[in-house]
Amino acid sequence: MQEKILTLALAVSGVGEEQQPLLETLCVAAETYWKGRLRDSVTAEDCMESFCCAAAFTAAADLAAGQGGDVSSFTAGAVTVKGCGSGERAARANALRETAERLMESYAAVDGFCFKGVRA
Repeated sequence: MQEKILTLALAVSGVGEEQQPLLETLCVAAETYWKGRLRDSVTAEDCMESFCCAAAFTAAADLAAGQGGDVSSFTAGAVTVKGCGSGERAARANALRETAERLMESYAAVDGFCFKGVRA
């Protein structure tokens, strides 16, 4: 399962070999996270395809969120260098996390929700 998650995460993130060790670690963490979010009656094997995709998207989101802001635009004469700014990187990370949540919504318990008492 870890190999499949890593393969998918590499495809989603498009990182090179130099960042693969970090992505591997993030994949293990994402797998652990999603196993912890599964409903009591569901195993990772029950939803293998969605589970692997969600873990890969989560790892790719964590990688994107952890990278520093690159050059967003620089021009010197006729040469222009552009990159992904930190705002674009955060938006990409959020989109990847939302996709992971959608993939697992039928299998995972709700996360981050609580009721607060209100006095009348």
